Amino acid sequence: MLSKKTLTHLRYLEAESIHIMREVAAEFENPVMLYSIGKDSTVMAHLAFKAFAPGNIPFPFQHVDTTFKFREMYEFRARFGARKEVELRVHINQEGVKNNINPFDHGSSKYTDIMKTQGLLQALNIGGYDAAFGGARREEEKSRAKERIYSFRDRFHQWDPKNQRPELWSLYNCKINQGESIRVFPLSNWTELDIWQYVHMEQIEVVPLYFAKPRPVVRRNNTLILVDDDRLPHDPSEVEMRTVRFRTLGCYPLSGAIESSARNVPEIIQEMMLT
Repeated sequence: MLSKKTLTHLRYLEAESIHIMREVAAEFENPVMLYSIGKDSTVMAHLAFKAFAPGNIPFPFQHVDTTFKFREMYEFRARFGARKEVELRVHINQEGVKNNINPFDHGSSKYTDIMKTQGLLQALNIGGYDAAFGGARREEEKSRAKERIYSFRDRFHQWDPKNQRPELWSLYNCKINQGESIRVFPLSNWTELDIWQYVHMEQIEVVPLYFAKPRPVVRRNNTLILVDDDRLPHDPSEVEMRTVRFRTLGCYPLSGAIESSARNVPEIIQEMMLT
């Protein structure tokens, strides 16, 4: 008699995500995986390696560079892009660079819109992608709860929650017209805790900024901002050395650190479960 093995929670999530990736690779002509360098994006890339091993991944990775990422993120991206299985494409909104758009002089909203949002739309249009994997999770914010795993976008890349398709029995409708596209979220059913437990189980390397250590920071509106390079306006006298880490990574002037003693993945998991 054959024994039945029950998948653990993490292995079930892994299997679901791999199934979604293989479906997209088979159904779409020109898919791409968006790569932000953060933990969710890194787990998504790891799942892609597993989904298509031992061959190369059948779609490129796309990073939108806002020019203000942490230095350690750029170092991590360089190592990732050097892997032979990876085709990494990097796009920068050159119009924003030409106009010296930055978060200090133009504010976070305008800077994010031009360098990140518009930069992403430019990259998608240049690539002509009909499907784009994203690392968003439903639990992240309320608006994500309405997202389907296959999230339909019109030819302007706009999302209308009233114009989404049912996904019964894990069946996904991939039919689109010319110019339309699908955003695909293979981590939709994961939580932040799932991500860290999977990182621990699979021994996945992530950006060291997630781990606590003494770092030079300044206080901005009760937020600890890392002094990552000399573009950050500050007085040397206001710099403090604090043992901090980051829960999320993005542009360093807009990413707040948290004081923490969690120096490795098991300690992060413990911290999350106790706070």
